Parts: sequence; C-alpha cells; structure tokens
Amino acid sequence: MQYSELLVQRIHELCNRKKPNSTISINHLAEMSGLRQSTVNNIMQGNSKNPKIKTLHKIALAFNMTLADFLDFDELNKYAFDNDTDDI
Repeated sequence: MQYSELLVQRIHELCNRKKPNSTISINHLAEMSGLRQSTVNNIMQGNSKNPKIKTLHKIALAFNMTLADFLDFDELNKYAFDNDTDDI
C-alpha cells in the first residue's frame, strides 16, 4: 500500500468512527476542515498523492486531533518510504 492510500484509509476510518451509527461525508469533512470539497475529493480519490502538511493539519483539526495524533497509526508507523513510487 502506498503512503497516499494510507492517508485515505486513515481519513475513512476517522469519518466512520467519529459519529456513532453514521459517517462524516467528504462534503462535511471539507466544511469542518475549511478546505474546498475538491481538495478533499482529490485526496480521497487518490488524485492528490502528496497533500501538503497544512492540508493534513486542517483535516486533523476537523477531527479534534493534533497533526501528530492524526499521523500516529500503526500502518503509517510501519511504512517504508523506499517502497513508495510516489514523489516525496
């Protein structure tokens, strides 16, 4: 799995667990984070392979998390960047 896919997986996970019995839509996440819906869509659809830290920070804040908390999950902590074909 690539780095960008891990971020998408993390966002999906957080959207699904933030509200019991419901999920946060991409549109609502964009609204909560102050980002354009197209920006969030591009990340979630894999068009944006390397989102800016500022963008990830805004998404983290939408989940009431620090950027460090947002990026602290097992799959990413075990990720080896030398296996990634995306430009870093």
